[in-house]
Amino acid sequence: MTAPLHATPPERVAALHAIRDRHRGDTSATGAARLLDAMQTLAHVTTFEASRYLDLYDPRARKLNLVQQGHRVLTTWSTVQTESGERHRVGVYSLVRGAQ
Repeated sequence: MTAPLHATPPERVAALHAIRDRHRGDTSATGAARLLDAMQTLAHVTTFEASRYLDLYDPRARKLNLVQQGHRVLTTWSTVQTESGERHRVGVYSLVRGAQ
């Protein structure tokens, strides 16, 4: 099998899991807190990583929550290859510095 285009290194997965574990719960508020923490801690997070490692069912909705709270979130695009070998275009979220 071909290696993923943007494989998430094990140390990054561990950091994402630590963020997930700091913000326990399944409310939209705790999900938004996980996404915000990940962007603040790791500079950026893909929708793929947010779904897989932060346990966010719909990262787009949590990004919208953050925008509604006044955070400026930049979305860029990347391509990742999943475990099945399929390529997917995913969002990459990062905070705009100097915003709330």
